[in-house]
Amino acid sequence: MLADGTRAVHEHAAATAHADQPEQPERPTGEPGREPRQMEVVDLPAPTVSITIEGTSRVIRSNGLPTHKTGEFPTRGNPNALRPQSHEYRVPLLPTLAETSTDARPEFGIGLNGVIFDSGTGEFWTTEQARSFGGGSAWNYEALGGGVDLGLDMNHAHVQPTGKYHYHGTPTGLVEELHEHADHAEMVQVGWAFDGFPIYNEWGHEDAFDAGSAVRKLRSSYRLKEGERPTTPDGPGGVYDGTFGLDWEFVEGLGDLDECNGRFGITPEFPQGTYYYVVTEEFPSVPRMWRGEPDESLRRRGPGGPGRRRRSRGPAWARRRPRPACAAGRHPASRASFGPMSEHRAPAGLAAGARDRHHSLGPFTTIRLRPGPGTAPGPCCAIAMGPEGIEPSPPLPGSGF
Repeated sequence: MLADGTRAVHEHAAATAHADQPEQPERPTGEPGREPRQMEVVDLPAPTVSITIEGTSRVIRSNGLPTHKTGEFPTRGNPNALRPQSHEYRVPLLPTLAETSTDARPEFGIGLNGVIFDSGTGEFWTTEQARSFGGGSAWNYEALGGGVDLGLDMNHAHVQPTGKYHYHGTPTGLVEELHEHADHAEMVQVGWAFDGFPIYNEWGHEDAFDAGSAVRKLRSSYRLKEGERPTTPDGPGGVYDGTFGLDWEFVEGLGDLDECNGRFGITPEFPQGTYYYVVTEEFPSVPRMWRGEPDESLRRRGPGGPGRRRRSRGPAWARRRPRPACAAGRHPASRASFGPMSEHRAPAGLAAGARDRHHSLGPFTTIRLRPGPGTAPGPCCAIAMGPEGIEPSPPLPGSGF
């Protein structure tokens, strides 16, 4: 119960929910102190995941169970128990940047281990003591904001009523499985966003286009708003402290990343450069918007699901339209170019056949920018389409093409 007498509507009751819908909040009972019924713990099968190339898509299939250690669910704040899933996602093999961002809710992407990254929760503040399933107001509780106990484990993850285990922040166990050098910081790809661009942990190069530059933690460009929230009936009141997504605002240039919590640059898997997302320690952690075009299949996932296009003002907590421009040369971009074929570090514990299918596909040709008048060529020239179009580029030195 909040100070003004209103309540948070809880997400994690053991209730029936469709896997493609937002996480379902608890059905309030009106009886103080009554705990939702816990799901039964069952024996789980071995984790399975495969990532294959089929036509123009990268296809990820899994049962949603990680190979790393998880919390012991059910737990306080989360009465749900893990269940195997039937995940199958198709993401663009050659992703394209969109003219406007797309609100990515509830699911943003999927880990290399087949576990989902969720971009938001089903927890909302409401003025009424009534049912509210995945909504009720614009005041969405943050999974990592501390306003409600959602029973997150050491991987910043928990379980939906469907038994779906999913991440809301840095997938600690997965990063440890993929981390080659435990004695120093390392840029690690942890998954694929559903628009086809890669997702990395919070580490990246000081200079986004210089592999020899220092590796450090990347910072988002969001900060807490100043002052206090509106009070009932317009809001929950209180200071902006990070409890809600609306407590945050984007400030261009404040950190290393754009509104979608991504940037252009080189990575171990894409040495010629790509746009990529970052799961940061601070808000928004898992990105809330896609810079690219998600696969059409994701647009057909029902109300509140992935692929909901926002107006140019962006989501309620962003209020700015992202500008598809490369950080180094500030050239407008419409298509990313990928590095040569490279082998991913597959999560430990996977069967040999599954490990063999962990790979990324590079281009058959690269794309070279022809700068417009007054624009200076730079590192972006190998990764983006500029104002005057594109042309095939010869293989870059050392690319293998």
